[in-house]
Amino acid sequence: MNKAKASSEKSVSASSRTISLLSQLEKINSDSVLGESDSARHVTSRILHLVQSQEKTRKEMTSKGSTGIEIILSTLENTRDPQTILNILNILIEIVSVGGGRRASVLVTKGGTQILLQLLLTASKDSPPNEELMVLLHTLLAKVGPKDKKIGVKARINGVLNISLNLVKHNLQNHRLVLPCLQVLRVYSTNSVNAVSLGKNGVVELMFKIIGPFSKRNTSLMKVALDTLAALLKSKTNARRAVDRGYVQALITIYVDWHRHDSRHRYMLIRKGVLQCIKSVTNIKLGRKAFIDANGMKILYNTSQECLAVRTLDPLVNTSSLIMRKCFPKNRLPLPTIKSAFHFQLPVIPASGPVAQLYNLPPDVDDVVDESDDNDDAETESEIETEIDDDKDQHFKNDDIETDINKLKPRQELGRSIEELKMYEQFFPELSENFQEWDLVSKEPKPFVPDANLSGPIVVPTASEEHSAEAKPSTKGIALKECSPLLTEEYNRRPVFLELPKKDNMKSSSLHQQNDQRNMLPSCQCLSQEIVKGLDRISLQNSAKNDQYYGTGCVVEKESKAGITTLASSKPFEHVSPCGGSLFEGSSVQLGKLCCTGVDSEEEEDSRSSSSGEHATLQISDVSPVHDCDLYLEMVKNTKSIPEYSEVAYPDYFGHIPPPFKEPILERRYGVQRTKICQDIERLIYQNDIIDRVVYDLDNSSFSVPEEADVLKFNSKFESGNLRKVIQIRKNEYDLILNSDINSNHYHQWFYFEVSGMKTGIGYRFNIINCEKSNSQFNYGMQPLMYSVQEALRCRPCWTRVGTDICYYKNHFSRSSIAAGGQKGKSYYTITFTVTFQHKEDVCYFAYHYPYTYSTLKMHLRKLESMHNPQQIYFRHDVLCKTLAGNSCPLVTITAMPESNYYEHIYQFRNRPYIFLSARVHPGETNASWVMKGTLEYLMSNSPNAQSLRESYIFKIIPMLNPDGVINGKYIVIIMVILVRRMYLCMAAASKRQCGIQVLMLPLVT
Repeated sequence: MNKAKASSEKSVSASSRTISLLSQLEKINSDSVLGESDSARHVTSRILHLVQSQEKTRKEMTSKGSTGIEIILSTLENTRDPQTILNILNILIEIVSVGGGRRASVLVTKGGTQILLQLLLTASKDSPPNEELMVLLHTLLAKVGPKDKKIGVKARINGVLNISLNLVKHNLQNHRLVLPCLQVLRVYSTNSVNAVSLGKNGVVELMFKIIGPFSKRNTSLMKVALDTLAALLKSKTNARRAVDRGYVQALITIYVDWHRHDSRHRYMLIRKGVLQCIKSVTNIKLGRKAFIDANGMKILYNTSQECLAVRTLDPLVNTSSLIMRKCFPKNRLPLPTIKSAFHFQLPVIPASGPVAQLYNLPPDVDDVVDESDDNDDAETESEIETEIDDDKDQHFKNDDIETDINKLKPRQELGRSIEELKMYEQFFPELSENFQEWDLVSKEPKPFVPDANLSGPIVVPTASEEHSAEAKPSTKGIALKECSPLLTEEYNRRPVFLELPKKDNMKSSSLHQQNDQRNMLPSCQCLSQEIVKGLDRISLQNSAKNDQYYGTGCVVEKESKAGITTLASSKPFEHVSPCGGSLFEGSSVQLGKLCCTGVDSEEEEDSRSSSSGEHATLQISDVSPVHDCDLYLEMVKNTKSIPEYSEVAYPDYFGHIPPPFKEPILERRYGVQRTKICQDIERLIYQNDIIDRVVYDLDNSSFSVPEEADVLKFNSKFESGNLRKVIQIRKNEYDLILNSDINSNHYHQWFYFEVSGMKTGIGYRFNIINCEKSNSQFNYGMQPLMYSVQEALRCRPCWTRVGTDICYYKNHFSRSSIAAGGQKGKSYYTITFTVTFQHKEDVCYFAYHYPYTYSTLKMHLRKLESMHNPQQIYFRHDVLCKTLAGNSCPLVTITAMPESNYYEHIYQFRNRPYIFLSARVHPGETNASWVMKGTLEYLMSNSPNAQSLRESYIFKIIPMLNPDGVINGKYIVIIMVILVRRMYLCMAAASKRQCGIQVLMLPLVT
């Protein structure tokens, strides 16, 4: 107790002494009596003793509400006694030495920076200047300066920039004085104008007198000098000066010398400082050229490889990688043009806008220009200073602090007159339906008469007799089909041979069931090699149509080996199509590759034993009941693509089952991106190791697929496919280039392509080299999707997340600012991933996300229409409009049927609020279609909640706003480069049903 009491009394005593001394010092300042210098010296000496010995004293002087700092600074500003000044400077240094920068900020807010600069100017006039005073002043400025954003401006205005520089020039051997002076110069150099001014006075040359080869002496001075030089070289003027004097080669030599001698890695900060200087000087083209001429790429590559074994040297490796990436010569993509490989001739070319801009691009728009510092020659000493004006913050008014709720309310008035809106009646035929011909259960005694004077108004101006007669026939007459897809025979049936109708009888053609008797094998593992070879190409031939509903399953049956043929498209592949081509018109179509050589060799014996039977069957019973292989082909026939695709991807045809588990996030291996970048740099250093062979090319119509066994085969000539060119870089590494959006020269992100001819046990690296986003989820655990045909034949038709060593980074391919839409120095990015295939000679498909094609949507809508109960659900499938390529944009209406055809029920039906849903504004965002698929199935289900929604609302659904983009494998824009998303600006204001009608038709207007 006595000790605690004594400690408390001692603390109170120290606190009271500090307050007493500060009061005395304040009184001395206010009196300003001659001869008081001794008193001030004595008081400041005692305060210094307390500050040096007690942390509590330091805290009290900078605490909130304390006037200690103001008194100390006031004394420093007014006194002329050298010893008092030295005492106060030591006090301030002790205060700001700890506290995490907060205490230095307090000193700045009290005006300490300005007082210190004035004191420095005054002290510099002494001849010779007081060394102790200069050391303390520069030490304090070096600690306070980083917390003062305007110290550069203040130093230049007070005329003290060159004071520190001159001190260094004249005292190069006095390391005690030079060190704090260099620290202050580093602070000054953060301002570009100051850096240029100092550079004119020879500061760059001075720094190279201080730094040098490896030496264990004065390493602290060497480190500070390198940091100061790195800050100075951020100025382009200083960087050019360094290049002109050959300092780039000198920096590389210094770095190699320190790298070789620092075997114990004790001076990593010095080595990193040299790299920072090289990084700054290579910000200009002259610096990059000098770096390459000095063989800097190979030197840094070799030194960084030697540092990989030591984890603590990662900062050196990372900085070296940044320098090498920056200095890697910019190349254009290996394409004849960055414009899309396919072109669509617009009926009318607009006079302005993005489309007109694209058509008016000069022929050399693809030439790459390294524009990172094109204005170097025009740079003068009067560089524009960009300082933050804190005073403006006082007058800034944040309008978002309080939100006006009234602004969020939608407009209550219509944007168009009622007469104008009547033109859209055709899209709301349900409002003119009287349901008199329907056999509905009557619950009300009062019948509904269309021409009668209704007691209650129907608040929909589009209900009229005239348009109801012209409206498309409703869903009446469609019988409810009882289906148990997992148990019926239709679910396990897929005809092998289908006939393709010709153009004149397309509408009257349909699927034909080939065989009534099918022998089912107990397991799909019993597929023989002959069967799988037969599945390599499925020919679609003429057949007749039956009236049965489409099944939901798929069965592959082998009648005889000779009956399976491979057909090629009789139409040539065209790059320009004025109106799009129907996929199956007048030509037979191949169903992609199902498999090349069948099952793996380890199962060959089992397959042979099972091939003795006359029939073999592939049975999948878990594919979605709304997926039908034959119906999908029927839908594909009327899908029009600009490239006139003649193949169908196997995953889209056969379907897939969802993964039975939650997909995990891939844990990224440490240093994988750095490793990939180093491998890319090796292309420049060791060019003889690069194969550089084109193995797939959409731009070359006569290109033939390589037949070598060790080369992968690629294909993307199917619906929603996107892959333009493939270049083999190394034996198992391929660069992939995506096709830009049609009538555009950018938007590359969505990919969907086929790979075959692989071997097992080999890691194949795929690099998609022309992505545009600055970052991607591939850097945070996302993996690309792969669909294996071999796995599908084993009853596992799944899209699975695959790939290792996945990363997304900026590469060395670039384009001009004109091609980039005015953006300067636009670079491409690479998605890289490595895949080891499980099956030899498999056929695999890779995609950015789960594909969902336009034909899949049409199949889905057809199945929903055939499977619903028309007495309970009102379902309509209309055409909103025709796209420029000639495809239909579907419009779906879902609601509950009225309880009867009496007035009250019809009235309730017509006055249900509308809910508008849409998806696939951007074709590459396929997840929207899967969400929409689930939404449609839920709204059509027997769930009580779904029934309640149908009875309460009328759902107007546009499940695919951009069919042409989806069909042609695009990512964002539609053919006319008009983003349909603008419709949402108007949808936000749609509060009444009429407003919704106007919004619905906006895509037609645009």
